[in-house]
Amino acid sequence: MEFSFLHAADLHLGSPLLGLTAKHPGVAERFAAASRNAFTDLVTQAIERNVAFVLIAGDVYDREWKDNSIGLFFNREVALLDRERIPVFLVKGNHDAASVVTKTIGLPASVAQFPTAKAETIRLPELGVAIHGRSFPDREVTENYALTYPAPVPGFFNVGVLHTSCDGRPGHAAYAPCSVADLASRGYDYWALGHVHAFEVLSENPWIVFPGNLQGRSVRECGPKGAVMVDVKGGAVANVSHISLDRARWAEITVPLDGVDREPAALQAIEERIQELVAAAGDRMIALRVRLTGASGLDRAIRSDPRRFADEVQAAAHHCGEEVWLEQLKVDTADAGGNGDDHPAVSTLDLAAMLDGLEHDPTLRAKAAELIATVAAKLPGGMEMDETPLSANLDALLSEARALLLGRAGPPARC
Repeated sequence: MEFSFLHAADLHLGSPLLGLTAKHPGVAERFAAASRNAFTDLVTQAIERNVAFVLIAGDVYDREWKDNSIGLFFNREVALLDRERIPVFLVKGNHDAASVVTKTIGLPASVAQFPTAKAETIRLPELGVAIHGRSFPDREVTENYALTYPAPVPGFFNVGVLHTSCDGRPGHAAYAPCSVADLASRGYDYWALGHVHAFEVLSENPWIVFPGNLQGRSVRECGPKGAVMVDVKGGAVANVSHISLDRARWAEITVPLDGVDREPAALQAIEERIQELVAAAGDRMIALRVRLTGASGLDRAIRSDPRRFADEVQAAAHHCGEEVWLEQLKVDTADAGGNGDDHPAVSTLDLAAMLDGLEHDPTLRAKAAELIATVAAKLPGGMEMDETPLSANLDALLSEARALLLGRAGPPARC
């Protein structure tokens, strides 16, 4: 028998959005709605491709609901699948574990949620498919769930659905840890994993796949996001392909400015990189972080008024596409000297010497650490993958402050 199914994970419906809210509140609202829109597109794809079923490997929701609107949205979408006789099989992950999301909305009978006490098997005899799964009872699961899954059903195409960090991934907590060997030992034909927010094929024999999350939520989740389409023929996986479903895309580019000492040349280099992103993203909105590196004669000019230069970068982005928005400008350049002034300012040299001493002063460092902790405590939280300007360490922040002060004190480059 031939059939196809969709494998998705980490929808994170109701997830907050950080990084754009203060700068572009209207755009931030549209980015925040992107996770819902991406799930709507997943449902549309399932119907148009006439899949046999849909798997969701955890984290449908990001957290406990403030109200029932998120649950009603999910219910409405899966009801569309129900009317097309496309069942949904899901497990709960660390973000929507039974103890985390306690509110409920009744779901269609075609939506099956695996229990938390032990792994169970659902058979689809008309397809010759056996689906095995187990949900998280709590946010932190340290047990190796993979080894608790039942033996494969003989003569069936066996699928395991599991929310896991597997053998560990940067930026992801170690939940339900296991190894590829543990998964392979169960004898299944396909493992539908969730939790890691990047598409990754861990093995092709058997197939062990992370689809990545459906929609990027921060600059740490750059590039195409979506789900995995799996084609089955003759009781074996015939093809696995990633389909992009994200409605808005995060991107980060690094632009070296070595030897660049005029602003128009710098902006042209930035614009060329952005054009490449726009071409790849299609008609999607883009939230962009630009990192400038290299030894440049523009270093002090940029640091002396970073907000103005960021506005110039935003203007360059809009030359490439009206839906390209600057999330942050990171200035990691170094002063190349020859800033367009024939007479170095002695006051700047004196300031540099003074700052060299202060940067390592224990009293200043203690006060800076206290201020950072105070500001960090006031930031909105909730995202496991948060990235904020304060995520850098104290040394990096003090170094950046030193460069900013020198940039404002020294003579700017002639642009």
